[in-house]
Amino acid sequence: MHHLILLLVVFNLLLVFAARIAYSIIWVPWIIARHFHKQGIRGPSYRPIKGNAEEIRSMFAEVQSKPMALCHDTLQRVCPFYHRWSPMYGKTVLYWHGSKPRLVISDPDIIKEVLLKTGEWFERMDTNPSVKQFFGKGILTSKGESWATHRMIANQAFKVEQVKSWIPEIIDSTKLMFYKWENENRGDGEFEIEVNRDVHDLSADIISRVAFGSSYQEGKEIFELQEQHCKLVFLASRSVYIPGFRFLPTKKNRERKRLEKKTRELIRVLIEDSHKALKNSDNLLSLLISSHKSFNNETQTLGLDEIIDDCKNFYMAGKETNANSISWALFLLGLNQEWQSKAREEVLRVLGPHTPPTAETLSDLKFASLIIQETLRLYAMPGSIVRQASKRVKLGNIDVPAGTQLYLSITALHHDTELWGEDALEFNPMRFTEPRKHSASYFPFGLGPYNCVGQNLALIEMKIVLAMILQRYSFALSPTYAHGPILLMGVSPQYGMQIVFRRL
Repeated sequence: MHHLILLLVVFNLLLVFAARIAYSIIWVPWIIARHFHKQGIRGPSYRPIKGNAEEIRSMFAEVQSKPMALCHDTLQRVCPFYHRWSPMYGKTVLYWHGSKPRLVISDPDIIKEVLLKTGEWFERMDTNPSVKQFFGKGILTSKGESWATHRMIANQAFKVEQVKSWIPEIIDSTKLMFYKWENENRGDGEFEIEVNRDVHDLSADIISRVAFGSSYQEGKEIFELQEQHCKLVFLASRSVYIPGFRFLPTKKNRERKRLEKKTRELIRVLIEDSHKALKNSDNLLSLLISSHKSFNNETQTLGLDEIIDDCKNFYMAGKETNANSISWALFLLGLNQEWQSKAREEVLRVLGPHTPPTAETLSDLKFASLIIQETLRLYAMPGSIVRQASKRVKLGNIDVPAGTQLYLSITALHHDTELWGEDALEFNPMRFTEPRKHSASYFPFGLGPYNCVGQNLALIEMKIVLAMILQRYSFALSPTYAHGPILLMGVSPQYGMQIVFRRL
């Protein structure tokens, strides 16, 4: 009798469990899909548990299997699912990340509203544990009061005057890259460089100097570990996470754990070894270590693990986005010789052939600014931003239920012919000398409270490196170059960036 009662209890529990599962992965998605369909918003069919993750992963694998034509229509590679689905379903597309609904949005007004209201109506996504392991509790993933503390400290570190004080370090790092090129190509009037690798090393050296006061060589192992980990992170970010999966001893899980442990150990040693020397310095790490007064006048400090996570975040974000932006700027100038000549003439007129830039002379390099703006439009960093509705909201004419994920396609926005004209996919820096058709059509560093805190450093670094290269070399895209923009931390050249340089 007791066994029968026990079996009935277990059976009832299993029934309840199955009903809850069916409710969350079948009934709720069906209700949400109907809700959006009534508003004219459609997309690919929902598949239980995995949603459209397999289709999307297959599309990425397909476009990354071979180079694309030499053009700037990068949406087909950095967001292939939207490139394929938007002609079928319209500018706003509904798809499914597991059982979670996602709206792909490229409307400038809606993107602006979502970014400005992040922290109020919308929030950052909770990353799956495999991704969170990489970013930790740093500024790129924290929310609420924790994020406010990290952001307050980072704002002080990256304010314009602080970044200007780092210009000598940026120049020194750039000169080291030139010494390397010259040593490797002595006697050659013309030589080919895989630039993306070298500017990654350059950006790594710059962020190391401004963060720790150390050089790239001292932090080289940290960067190499993070690059390996980053590739695994983006594989995980495109998959639907199954609860508990990270504890399984799979090859990728073991490798993620090893890379994370080793990276934290190296950064911890670097912090502890440098702690005393940093007390009176003005680099990023000294500011992270210091106590700060919050908005309500309370003293705020970061714990060691939080400092390590912020260092990891700034290391990877600063290096990846800056290096890739410089690479794409060189690519565009290599293809557009008339603009390269204009920019060089201006650099030589303002700086001369040997004098490095200063905070004052940088502002006189108008063509360089236009080129950078157009580079960040065509090859946006990042190509997309994801947010989640924290409550039921009205976005334009769209009624958005709480929990809906919003995939904001910055690349689609930056390439929209309705916003930028028929030449939207062409390189034309002069478009930034005229008023834009829509004030909310350009978000290279995001917008609102969660915009990129390091944008001052990124813009100054790009301008200095471009100016110093233009002083020394003329250059063109190599015939060996294969075009393959790919979305990782930012938009990267999948096959490298081969540039042929000639000494002036």
